[in-house]
Amino acid sequence: MTTDPARPETYPRRVLVVVTGMSPQVVTETVYALAVPAKPAWVPTEIRLLTTRKGAEIAKEHLLKGGNGRFQQLRQDYQLPAVDFDARSIHTLSDDDGEAMDDIQTPAHNTAAADAITQLLCELTRDDGSALHVSIAGGRKTMGFYLGYALSLYGRAQDRLSHVLVNPPYESHPEFFYPTPTERLIETRDGELVDARKARVGLAEIPFVRLREGLPQDLLEGKIRFHDAVDAAQQALGPVELVIDLRGRRVQAGGRVFKVPPVQLAFLAWLARRQQEGLEWLPCPIEEIPEPEYATAFLREHDVIVGHMGSNERTAKRLADGMGKGFFLQTKSRLHQTMTQALGPREHPAYLVVRGREERKRVYGLDIDPNAIHFKELAP
Repeated sequence: MTTDPARPETYPRRVLVVVTGMSPQVVTETVYALAVPAKPAWVPTEIRLLTTRKGAEIAKEHLLKGGNGRFQQLRQDYQLPAVDFDARSIHTLSDDDGEAMDDIQTPAHNTAAADAITQLLCELTRDDGSALHVSIAGGRKTMGFYLGYALSLYGRAQDRLSHVLVNPPYESHPEFFYPTPTERLIETRDGELVDARKARVGLAEIPFVRLREGLPQDLLEGKIRFHDAVDAAQQALGPVELVIDLRGRRVQAGGRVFKVPPVQLAFLAWLARRQQEGLEWLPCPIEEIPEPEYATAFLREHDVIVGHMGSNERTAKRLADGMGKGFFLQTKSRLHQTMTQALGPREHPAYLVVRGREERKRVYGLDIDPNAIHFKELAP
């Protein structure tokens, strides 16, 4: 089956991510709502549960219980396919010392929980063949907030966010886990007997802003802390400013400072100065007709970067007859890779060399306010 982001059920790997505290029934309630009344059904292929040490103990006791817990009963009652959910699927939140947390009560605990939640979603969203459904119904409010925010940072078009809704008197009842297909009586706090079969369970889907495309590549691939991801997203949404440090061979853009190879940096500096001066964007050289003026302006920047110690000789020799089409397009392409690696795969960012809109010829330049371009040394 072809995957379709508008139809998350078409993805071969479907991961339900849930945070819980002392109420593990959030898991079975959410699975029920997704797999039984929903049309089309979204049946998870695996479940990841984030909780505290006490929450993990309660989840294992009630949901798993040696292979005969409430979760297995739900599958049997509604003939659901196999789901990868066992003790290994339960992620116990730990503090900075690696000790499992009984609760989230201090600023340090909050930070550790935020980092663990962010790292898990970062890892799960690397698989293009997966679709995530994230529930923020359980656990402390801070856990739900961090989970929802992390999905906003890393979520893709096929990922969803929701909160499970259960009607009284079944909501938060310790003996209610899902609407059963046959009669099952449970006693309320008032001593009244109610039938679990008559409970109403549904999902409130929560729209969220997807910021993934604004994150640098290293924050999509490596180990990540919550505050680092938030800062990167904030910088991506902030005002555009390009600072070029030729001697330091560095660029500051999108709130990040990063190294750029000399040839690429000279190419960027050359076009940045033209933008500062209000000059027209440059046509790509014609095949087999090098542009001497291009080479002269480019080498002027390159010479500042590498100095007069001979490392400029190879590049100068290559451009002796002018800058050709191959050098122009190849350097532009490599600069694009360097910038997107550092800043993230944003669509048409101001920091990239982009193609103009002229119909008859290909012209290239920086689509950035000249007043936002600066040449200066950056602090170490």
